[in-house]
Amino acid sequence: MIKLRQILLSAPVFAITLALSAVAAETSDADYSSVSSLAAATASAKAPDAGGFIQRWLLLEPIPVAGQVTQNAAEATVKVEYFPNQLTVIPKNGDKLTAADTEVTWRAVDTKNYNVNLYHFGYALKKKTSNAIFWAVTIVNCPEETPNVRLAIGSNAASFWWVNGQELVSIFGDRQTVIDDGVSKRITLKKGPNVLRVAVVNNGGATDFCARFIDEAGNPLKNFTISLSDTAQ
Repeated sequence: MIKLRQILLSAPVFAITLALSAVAAETSDADYSSVSSLAAATASAKAPDAGGFIQRWLLLEPIPVAGQVTQNAAEATVKVEYFPNQLTVIPKNGDKLTAADTEVTWRAVDTKNYNVNLYHFGYALKKKTSNAIFWAVTIVNCPEETPNVRLAIGSNAASFWWVNGQELVSIFGDRQTVIDDGVSKRITLKKGPNVLRVAVVNNGGATDFCARFIDEAGNPLKNFTISLSDTAQ
């Protein structure tokens, strides 16, 4: 009888433990083992690759949209407010929100290539990547003020890019990702954290993007680290 009572008393605790484990599993990093190009981001400092490409990002799961990628249509799509403070928020891994009647989650991701394969991202999470808008944020930490640099990007398909809240470059149409396909005007990266943000509008098929900073001579900038928090230096 005493043993039975002990089991019954421990049952609520066991149930609570199971519930907490389920919540932890739901908010943990996604499993990218089904794709070759992505992995969950690690906590260690990350430098750009040999070509200066930024390989660590917070990616928001795709939001369903019409997916039209002409300039007028893509501009109209990106101007919609899908979630609060979408041009200023610094999300955290696992943050959830509802956009277009769809619950989506921010995911911290490292790409193994120069580009971020959004099709792989969606495939790993069992999310549709056609007729969708993807948002991504990363933090570029500079050891000193760096003037006269340009943001150089490519995407499939249309994309819009901001640095520290300033829209710098956009490209349109049903295009393939080409390195340095769009290049911004010269800017100054401040000492410390600089927020780089992108929205990619995809109509169908493969979708990805790439980004780096280049100096006045067109050489890739590499003297910085990448983090996912604007408090990191």
